[in-house]
Amino acid sequence: MSHDLIIQIFRETLKTMLFIISPVLLLTLIIGLAISIFQAVTQIHEMTLVFVPKILLIIVCLIFFFPWMINMLTGFTIELITNIPVYVR
Repeated sequence: MSHDLIIQIFRETLKTMLFIISPVLLLTLIIGLAISIFQAVTQIHEMTLVFVPKILLIIVCLIFFFPWMINMLTGFTIELITNIPVYVR
């Protein structure tokens, strides 16, 4: 197994990970920004006001995007397993 092959596998792993987690992270970032603006405008600094909407959004996001995430992970895993003979050489 050459160094180029290891780098290629690592790169594909990182790319798949970023594709899978990006919808959740982006929506959480947007809701966090909106809550921060709301807190700055109203001067309400309650900690549960930050965490509860984010947790609810993450749960809804995971329910909505979970089939797509599983398909991405399954495709990546199948590709890795089918290429094992190439990796061994």
